[in-house]
Amino acid sequence: MVESSGSREQWATRLGFILAAVGSAVGLGNIWRFPFQIGQEGGGAFLLIYLLFVVLIGIPVILVEFVIGRRAKQSPVKAFTELGYGSWRYIGGLFVLTGLMIMSFYSVAAGWVLRYTGGSVTGAYFENPEAYFAAVSEGTMTIALHGLFIALTAVIVAAGVKRGIELAVKAMIPALVVVMLVLIGYAATLDGAMAGYSWFLSPDLDVLAENWTTILPAAAGQAFFTLSLGMGVMITYASYIGEDRNLAEDSGWIAGLDTLVAVMAGLIIFPVLFAIGATPGDGGPGELFIGVGGAIAEIPGSHIVGVLFFGVVAIGALSSAISILEVLVSYLIDSYGVERKKATYGMAGLIFLLGVPSAMDLETLDLIDGITGGFMLPLGVFLLVIFVGWVFPHSDDELSKGLKSGAEGRLPQLWLWYVRTVVLFVVAIVLVFYAYNQLVEFGVIA
Repeated sequence: MVESSGSREQWATRLGFILAAVGSAVGLGNIWRFPFQIGQEGGGAFLLIYLLFVVLIGIPVILVEFVIGRRAKQSPVKAFTELGYGSWRYIGGLFVLTGLMIMSFYSVAAGWVLRYTGGSVTGAYFENPEAYFAAVSEGTMTIALHGLFIALTAVIVAAGVKRGIELAVKAMIPALVVVMLVLIGYAATLDGAMAGYSWFLSPDLDVLAENWTTILPAAAGQAFFTLSLGMGVMITYASYIGEDRNLAEDSGWIAGLDTLVAVMAGLIIFPVLFAIGATPGDGGPGELFIGVGGAIAEIPGSHIVGVLFFGVVAIGALSSAISILEVLVSYLIDSYGVERKKATYGMAGLIFLLGVPSAMDLETLDLIDGITGGFMLPLGVFLLVIFVGWVFPHSDDELSKGLKSGAEGRLPQLWLWYVRTVVLFVVAIVLVFYAYNQLVEFGVIA
């Protein structure tokens, strides 16, 4: 639950905050985007780099967002002004724009999930998964399901932090984990499960050596996407945190639980794909629906497994969408004083309109996904790291206030040094590689 502190709500329990933050991180990024990313980028080689990014870059950047959010007690755009650095508020504006763009295609993909959950009951996609996905992924029905998912998300966010977000995630996240454990146990019984585990968990260093310039930015973008970094989510959620919380510990828990769910998704998806001899990565954005959906159609208990699997994906998608919409809504509330319900349904309407092109054309969805995940999220992280590493006050007292009230020892200064050097350098390299890959793709560089 959440209690009021002055004019701003606070998470009353550490569990409530962590589940909300994990709910933000756990979603389509883990279960939809992760499989086709890892399939296209070399299996275990991509997983290795992804895990390194989560640990070495993701956790420190979560802490960066937490420090700003808790100190400012404001949403991303207003936070920089509240801290006395109004000229940096454009970083918050970038976060809002990124969130809008992500939600515009995210809700479309989530609409597919709703359709497949219902389709699992009737077996609608069992006979011809490719044709079914082609029908589901574009057109009038896709627009309708896109709107339905946004409406579900808006109802929860409109209820507020106390009666909406925290209450929802406390029910959804435990349910998601329990059902995933059941599906992992089932996947382990399938023929080909060991081949799936081997492909997923064993990094091929030759693949890494040959493709590291594409694997590196792809893994970074996936880590930022799945941890909800570079879009202001963690700043917004941290603005509701009390002064007595240990943000360093919370950052580790959130990244760890999110990564656990991503690995759990792989332990379900890849054994299922290998059980029918499917090749991971062939389906692109449709990997989850064509590949996994087709595999589910061929295994025993397909109706039940399909409902459970796509039901889990729907829960994860909703928990993440709640957090992104909350960033956009809190921006209107904090910056313009808009009443929560009006802000929520207004933003929901805008997202619906922006999502229509993605609902009508799969290539548009793929393009926006690539721009946001490959460029906008890393750019937001890069600018944020510059601000905290080189602009934000660096005295022990100021850093201690940001990390934890009364924090002692060398953590604040060690963390600051790491953020302003190692993290900044690595994220800069990611952006350079993204630019290089785009130049190669468009033929500017041979």
